[in-house]
Amino acid sequence: MNKNASEYIEKGIQIQEVDARDLDTYLVRTAALMDRHQPFVVLLTHYHDLLQTDHKLDYSLLSKLFGVRIGLIEEKESILAEEDGFRHVHVTYGKDIEESISHIIDVIMTLPNVRELYSKRYMAIRLLERPDEMLALLPHSEELIHVANHEREILQQEYGLSAKEVIAQARKGFVHGALEETLTHSKHDTGHSLADKVDKILTNKWLGLPVLMLVLYVVFECTFTLGSYPQEWIAIGVESLAEWLRRLMPIVWWSSLLIDGVVMGIGAVLAFLPNIIIMFFFLSLMEDSGYMARAAYMMDKIMHHIGLHGSSFIPMLMGFGCNVPAIMATRMIEDKKCRLITMLINPLMSCSARLPIYLVLVGAFFPKIGSLVLLGIYATGILLAVLMARLFSRFLVKGDNTPFVMELPPYRIPTAKTIFRHTWEKGAEYLKKMGGIIMIASILIWFLGYYPQGNYEIIAEQQENSYIGQIGKAIEPVIEPLGFDWKLGVGLLSGVGAKELVVSTLGVLYANDGDLDSVNLSDRIPITATVALGYMLFVLIYFPCVATLAAIKQESGSWKWAFFAAFYTTALAWIVAFIVKQLGALI
Repeated sequence: MNKNASEYIEKGIQIQEVDARDLDTYLVRTAALMDRHQPFVVLLTHYHDLLQTDHKLDYSLLSKLFGVRIGLIEEKESILAEEDGFRHVHVTYGKDIEESISHIIDVIMTLPNVRELYSKRYMAIRLLERPDEMLALLPHSEELIHVANHEREILQQEYGLSAKEVIAQARKGFVHGALEETLTHSKHDTGHSLADKVDKILTNKWLGLPVLMLVLYVVFECTFTLGSYPQEWIAIGVESLAEWLRRLMPIVWWSSLLIDGVVMGIGAVLAFLPNIIIMFFFLSLMEDSGYMARAAYMMDKIMHHIGLHGSSFIPMLMGFGCNVPAIMATRMIEDKKCRLITMLINPLMSCSARLPIYLVLVGAFFPKIGSLVLLGIYATGILLAVLMARLFSRFLVKGDNTPFVMELPPYRIPTAKTIFRHTWEKGAEYLKKMGGIIMIASILIWFLGYYPQGNYEIIAEQQENSYIGQIGKAIEPVIEPLGFDWKLGVGLLSGVGAKELVVSTLGVLYANDGDLDSVNLSDRIPITATVALGYMLFVLIYFPCVATLAAIKQESGSWKWAFFAAFYTTALAWIVAFIVKQLGALI
């Protein structure tokens, strides 16, 4: 008999008996069994003893959350006679563990004599957790042994714990989250741990949201304040390099390409790399410490009111980094309705690519309240996402939501190695963009602004009559009510490819403005504070980048939803920017 629960098979169904008096302990075993991807039944013993302690358990909801049949042992025959109640649910073990599982599964898929023995995910987890036991059941494979050992070593180095311990913590977090939704504690229950007491604050319906807003404010304050120093140094360095090259090179087309296209275009984006790294550092700290999961849990009840589940909050939070992996992360949402709506509203989450644009304009027009403005912009995206989710849930996408467990992993002090690795991975992705798509786009923008050549007295006049000027003039009637000129319009068009391109485009277009000679790009854009705010909100909301649209198409299975996302976000952006412009005129 297992020390956690009694297990046996009856009528072809695996049965697990769980003591209701100690659910936290016993249900961890249930969470482990779920990885087998096989239906089984959980029978609760000593349930009436639980009730006598003034605790209440909604085991019907618990059954839906776990995807298995759960009931009282006294009702065993009727439970076994049921024909449904099984749904594949598995514990999500976190980014690093899931990557290790995927690597092991890749090897298992190459072994025909292994891959059909058990669930591939189950085998991969057991190879991480209990390798000797699992290998004893599998045909010998040197490659499988090597990969499993390698992944365990990596996890040991990252967490300072064995893979078995990290997996156990994830299961406990899954069970903790499920019981928070289904188990009502006695008013006299004083046996909570320190973590439980902290959770009462961080997940409190009254205190949780203000705490989250305070945490985000600190993140943005550090991003804006600490990042401003290296940002300024890089900007000055880029400008100095450009001036040195202008003195060194002859005034010909290829020198203009190098200086105004490549150096100024990439430099305008490179200056904000420190800010991006700082923000990613804090987001990684929140995630690895366990607070991010608490924020998601706290938002669960709010998400229910808008037609979504708390599971949607994780992809939404990921959207602050990049919308593409965030949309791909919606795969974890089993409910089709909830998943589709989450995909459609995810572009409203302000990805890191938009941050440089905010920093340029915030630094120029709102230097004293920069952190509050940044927080307001991100909050606006969240509020709009909530509003659109509510509308989509009610009028656009039909269906009922599937129950989902909001996991509450144990609190832990993240290792410096893990934090810096996660931060660097995201920063390196940003650098790759600068060396690829941003450089190509900067050259393209330069070409469109350099040609056709004419006998113009100032560079600004040349740009206005160039190809890019003609494009900007063509769309200017549409954006003029918002206070945007043709250069800002061209910046928006370039952002369709990638939002980072907005800053690099403005860097190219405003780099040689004859009427302005400031070192900082932010001082070269002749608009009012109100228009600047409207522009930032437009960038926040409008047309998702091409990669995001492709991700929506891939995950939804139809270009229809990708085009819909492009249309509604752009229309919504115009409306919001117009309202801001009108309100600014009244103040």
